[in-house]
Amino acid sequence: MADLSQFDPNSVGLLSNNIFGLPFTEEEARLVLLPVPWEVTVSYSNGTARGPEHIFNASLQVDLYDPDVKDGWKEGFYMRTPDKQLLLRSDYLRKEAELYLKCLIEGGDVTQNDFLRRSIEDVNTGSQKMIQWVYDQTKELLNKGKLVGLVGGDHSTPLGFFKAIGEHKGDFGILQIDAHCDLRDSYEGFTYSHASIMYNALKEVPQLKKLVQVGIRDYCEEEVNYINDNSDRVTTFFDKDLKERMFEGENWKSICDSIIATLPQQVYISFDIDGLDPKLCPHTGTPVPGGFEAEQMFYLFRKLVESGRQLIGFDLNEVSAGHDEWDANVGARVLFKLCNYMIKANA
Repeated sequence: MADLSQFDPNSVGLLSNNIFGLPFTEEEARLVLLPVPWEVTVSYSNGTARGPEHIFNASLQVDLYDPDVKDGWKEGFYMRTPDKQLLLRSDYLRKEAELYLKCLIEGGDVTQNDFLRRSIEDVNTGSQKMIQWVYDQTKELLNKGKLVGLVGGDHSTPLGFFKAIGEHKGDFGILQIDAHCDLRDSYEGFTYSHASIMYNALKEVPQLKKLVQVGIRDYCEEEVNYINDNSDRVTTFFDKDLKERMFEGENWKSICDSIIATLPQQVYISFDIDGLDPKLCPHTGTPVPGGFEAEQMFYLFRKLVESGRQLIGFDLNEVSAGHDEWDANVGARVLFKLCNYMIKANA
C-alpha cells in the first residue's frame, strides 16, 4: 500500500503525481486506467485521440471528496502514460481515412481508386491491431487482480476490453450511455468503426448477453431494425421516450429503476460523453441536441451499485481536446465518479 501520511487530499494536485494528483504507483493502485489515444474512424470532428492526456491534466483540479463514495480514492487510482506509437499510428491512419471519406462524400467511386482501396485495408488492419493491443493490455491487468477502466479515444477503442473482461468474468451486460446506437455494420466501409462498436461487440463477444442503451437520439433505420430483431439481447431507452416519461410526470428514480431492471448481475458501463447534453461536451466528435445532465448519470450509477449488481469495468470515450479545456474538465469529473463507483461496487 502507498504511504499516504505525507499526502494532503485538501491541497492542490501535484503534476509530479498521477491522475487526480494521487500519489500511487501502478503496483499500489487497485484501479488502473488504460488510455487509448485512437480516433481513426471518426466521421465528423476529431480531437478525441488526445482526450486522455487532456483529461489527465484537467483531473488535477478535481477535489477528492465524494459524498457518495467517501475515501474511494484511497484504494488507489493510476493512469498509464498514453502509448506514443499508438497515437502516431492513429494520426497516420486518420489522414488516410479522411481522404477516403472525402471521396465518399463527394460521390466518388472508391473501387476504381487503388490508393483508397489500400487505405481502407490499412485502416481496418490498423484497427484490428489496436483492438488486439487493448485486449492484451487489459488481460495483463486483469490477471494481476486489478480493476480496469479505459479512457479513449473514439468509441471503437473498448472492443478488446469487452473480449478480455468476458473471458475473465464470464457472462455480463453493457450499460451504454450514448447519443448513438453504434449498431451499424461496417459503417462507411470501416469494419471497426466507432459507429459499429456495439454491433461488433454483440457479434464477437459471446459472454455479452445483454446490451442496454440509454439516451439514444441519433440513429438510422438499419439500427432500429437490428434492435427490433434482437430484442432478447438489446434494450434501448431512446432519449425521446425518456423525456416524454418525465414530461408526463414520471420521476427519474422510477426511470432508473426500470433501466437497471433490464441488466444482468455483472455490468460494464460504456460511457460515450455525447450521451450528455452537448453544453457539457461541445467539442465531442458528433454532438447531438438532447441528452442528460451529469448528475442524472451519477444518480443512475449510484442506483446501479445499490441494486447489488457488480460493476466489472468501464470506459469513457469521445472526450475531445477541442479548443478549450471545458470538455476535459467535465470528462475528468465523469471519470472520477466512474472510478469511485467501481471501487464501491467491488468493496
